[in-house]
Amino acid sequence: MAAPPDVLAQRVEPQGGCYGVQILVAGRRKGWRNDVCAQIRRAGFCATTVDSGVDALTVLVLGIPVDVLVTDAELQGELCCSRLAAEAKALRPNLGIIYAGDESAVSTLPPDAIILPADAEEEGVTKRVRQALRSRAPADATEPAHKRA
Repeated sequence: MAAPPDVLAQRVEPQGGCYGVQILVAGRRKGWRNDVCAQIRRAGFCATTVDSGVDALTVLVLGIPVDVLVTDAELQGELCCSRLAAEAKALRPNLGIIYAGDESAVSTLPPDAIILPADAEEEGVTKRVRQALRSRAPADATEPAHKRA
């Protein structure tokens, strides 16, 4: 008897927490970063937060393990959210990207970026993180970031 599709999806999804799935949260507002980080940690994933695009890119350039980048539309400056997403994808092609905000910047985001609407339910971040992890290349999807670094 075949397992239902949702059970199969859960089997191939990397597990969080002690298995080392790392999420980088980049956002200007501290309250937003803390809310997103709390949701991610409740789901069993590890989270690191930064308040600028430059800091986020520094984390990636230094080779610190990251599986998914969550960036806020309000991230401004020379390295704003869409440019950060593009630069991050250029550095790490298999990095999951989640863009939190309206769809105004969609045309400038990497094609596989996942949109998190501003009015998403509380568990929306966790759902999008799992989606980003599942959508990565199969060889990498089962190997947490700490093993690739």
